[in-house]
Amino acid sequence: MSLTVAIQMDPIETININTDSTFVLALEAQRRGHRLHHYLPQDMSFVGGKVLALARPLEVRREYGRHFTLGAAEMVDLSSFDMVLMRQDPPFDMAYITATHLLEHIHPRTYVVNDPVHVRNAPEKLFVAHFPELMPPTLISSDRAQIRAFRAEHRDIIIKPLFGNGGAGVFHVDPDDDNLNALLEMFTQLYREPVVVQRFLPEIRAGDKRIILVDGEAAGGVTRVPQPGEARANLHVGAIGEKTTLTRRDREICEAIGPELKARGLVFAGIDVIGDYLTEINVTSPTGIQEINGFDMTAIEANLWDAFEARFHASRG
Repeated sequence: MSLTVAIQMDPIETININTDSTFVLALEAQRRGHRLHHYLPQDMSFVGGKVLALARPLEVRREYGRHFTLGAAEMVDLSSFDMVLMRQDPPFDMAYITATHLLEHIHPRTYVVNDPVHVRNAPEKLFVAHFPELMPPTLISSDRAQIRAFRAEHRDIIIKPLFGNGGAGVFHVDPDDDNLNALLEMFTQLYREPVVVQRFLPEIRAGDKRIILVDGEAAGGVTRVPQPGEARANLHVGAIGEKTTLTRRDREICEAIGPELKARGLVFAGIDVIGDYLTEINVTSPTGIQEINGFDMTAIEANLWDAFEARFHASRG
């Protein structure tokens, strides 16, 4: 059955077709005969009880430099589509939250992936706090006395913004570092929210794992090894992807959180695991499909579309 699919994402001309997960999702949708449109989050409007978007018909191809064709822009009623993929990158700010509120008006009549209500209620560094037994020792606070006490207890710590992404603003503060107060002053100037403070996990030197879950089930993972002298394992800040296998602990973590993801309609999720600890649950715009596919000779985008289509048909009763 051919579906009409609108993809809400960042400008398609800026993506890297060799790493972008949305791109391979679009390729797979097109292979299945689904008809695609593309629009930016800022192209949405709410008027007369309808959620409208200035969208363009989209075709994609794996050809570097000419990987897409966009048709003429037209104002469309998103409720006329079968499905919307919410795939713009964070930051998870008020613009992002507003987009979830708008899409809530059409879901589930138009099936939105991931469920916009639960995307809004599951920011990466807060949703993971529902699983404290899986996390490293963690403090979320604006209270400097609490932060200093946490550091006194754990000595070697990581500080990061609560709603940051991509490794931006992540600092390793070791026991000999005397910059803690200056960092907290900087965070106060840049952010109104509390900060996240975690015990530093030395296992990060060997890399962290990005594991993709499809409707609550582990589909594969990739180890991201940071550059020497770097405490961040994000691929776009220079980390190197390596083939990995899921350990018993990795699978325990997935089995613990999978039912919650499935129940909340968070069909496409990416989690970050360092050593034996779960550090983040990404449900806004998870990445890593192409890296895992390349190492494991899989096609996770096909698994995802099987799940999307099953959810869509189930929503039709």
